[in-house]
Amino acid sequence: MKHGRTYNAAALNHVVTPLAHWRFSQQGVLSGSVKDENLVIRDESGNGNSIMLAVANTTSTEPAATLNCMSWEHSGSNTFLQLNNDRNARGNGYYFRTEQNAPLNKETFVKGFTIEAIISLPDPFDHKIHSWMGVVTRQGQGAELDRTGEAEVLATMSVSNCKEIQWVSHPMNMSTSTTSWSRYLEEGKWHHIAIVNDTQRTLLYVNGICDYNSPVEPISGIAAIEGNGWNIGASEWGGRIDNLFSGALKEIRISGLPLHQEDWLSFAAEEELLEGRYTGEPQLTGESNYHFIFVPDPQMQSYLNPEMLEAQTEWIAKQQHDLQIEMTAFVGDFVHNSDSTVEWNRASSAVLKLDESDAAYMATAGNHDYDHTHAYLRFFGPQRFASKAYYKGFSPSRYSSYAIKNAGSYNYLWLMVDMQNVRVDLAWCKEILSKYAQYPTILVSHDLIYMLSHGDTNIPYESENGAFIWEQLINPYQQVFMTVNGHFNGNVHQICSNENGQDVIQMLVNYQDRYRGGNGWLRLVELDEQNNAIKCRSFSPWVAKLSEDAVLQYPDYLFLTGDYDEFELNFDFAARFAFVEQNKMGTSS
Repeated sequence: MKHGRTYNAAALNHVVTPLAHWRFSQQGVLSGSVKDENLVIRDESGNGNSIMLAVANTTSTEPAATLNCMSWEHSGSNTFLQLNNDRNARGNGYYFRTEQNAPLNKETFVKGFTIEAIISLPDPFDHKIHSWMGVVTRQGQGAELDRTGEAEVLATMSVSNCKEIQWVSHPMNMSTSTTSWSRYLEEGKWHHIAIVNDTQRTLLYVNGICDYNSPVEPISGIAAIEGNGWNIGASEWGGRIDNLFSGALKEIRISGLPLHQEDWLSFAAEEELLEGRYTGEPQLTGESNYHFIFVPDPQMQSYLNPEMLEAQTEWIAKQQHDLQIEMTAFVGDFVHNSDSTVEWNRASSAVLKLDESDAAYMATAGNHDYDHTHAYLRFFGPQRFASKAYYKGFSPSRYSSYAIKNAGSYNYLWLMVDMQNVRVDLAWCKEILSKYAQYPTILVSHDLIYMLSHGDTNIPYESENGAFIWEQLINPYQQVFMTVNGHFNGNVHQICSNENGQDVIQMLVNYQDRYRGGNGWLRLVELDEQNNAIKCRSFSPWVAKLSEDAVLQYPDYLFLTGDYDEFELNFDFAARFAFVEQNKMGTSS
């Protein structure tokens, strides 16, 4: 469901005195025009920091041409500036820059700062064309001040190739840069970005929600180089204009103090908000029931919020007996950067809690986990599972594996199919499925189905890799009754029929694009044989820890309750698993 949220400083009678304030509307024009390439946008603060249009050559080798790179557009009664600086387009691109004598150029923000931008990303967003676009950039390189970071710009709010907002700056009190990240922005939607520094830390907010924290050491000011100014709509690298902004600009404001949220720019956000509840705790709804748990892509948590992954594994370890957690499966992407030893150590340390408590778990790699050194195999390869009784073997690539684990009335086969090596491991996977044809099977792979939203409905689609795995490893094998994957943003489920007309439950479980890289939400799957039901819930052990010390507020839901986060499926165990008795060849392992 779409909801709107508004923050309005004027309504609270707070007085904000910004250093610079630009409204990208025709009413905000000081002089000139887009057509004549001499447009100047007024500084509404009255401090003399107007910005003037600048022209940059694109990387195209084609002759320059007149393009519709910039235009005034309307949405209701609002006017905004549309920029179309696609880097593969012919001709020149446009951005703005402060004048040489602008007071803002000398500001070092020793009392803190708040930088706000109301922007909209292009729709569709093409990561090859639109990545690392600059929104607000301080000109100059860290190297010019003998800082580490080589050609890195002094400060920039940019859009990453994954539609995240990245804030990089060189503080006055440090010799290197600091970085803050946001969650993914929805393309074509208006977003309010706020970067707030109080001389101790820097927090980055999207539509009022802070996703990731900065380092703990004091962060004060933004380094400046005499004679350099600011770019609006362009980043820099090596002292030269780099990537220009494509999308829409509505308003940008820079203040020399850390502003409270009620003092931010007035803005109404139309976005898809999560539904959930703040109270309760996971419980078995029947004494003989049992749980399987699926851990969505933890990559952003290993990267920026490792305490959330630790909270997840700690909770699983403590609750495994009371909640009859028979198996936990990690669906891939343990790390965001495969070359980061820090991230691998964080992920490994968190999972160690399961090892130490003898909690059963299996894992598969995701696209972010591969590198030429095979770091995934060093941290989560066969050697990690060698002493576990339920772990039964691994594939020729060593990336795929399988386990057999009793739960309730059945012995379940867990087949972890590696997305990158599936063709190398295909014969091995088929051999395992044939050998254990009497075992109800859950197949986990990182890339199987994805979703697209149509209004309030999430529609599942099969990926190219998912179609191959379906045809080769799911459709012909009657024992495969469930598949789970991550990789793609969002949550959706469907029930398909295999070639024998039997149901196969397929679930996409991934919260990495949500608040704080997933906010610690897990997928709990409770199997109720007595009532022929499979009950799915989404719960956050991280939020459970928060609730011990603070009153919870949005988006810190203990449980997500949307249609794709909490649901129940009818499932006739005896009928669906009839092959167990028909093909039974021996006892469990």
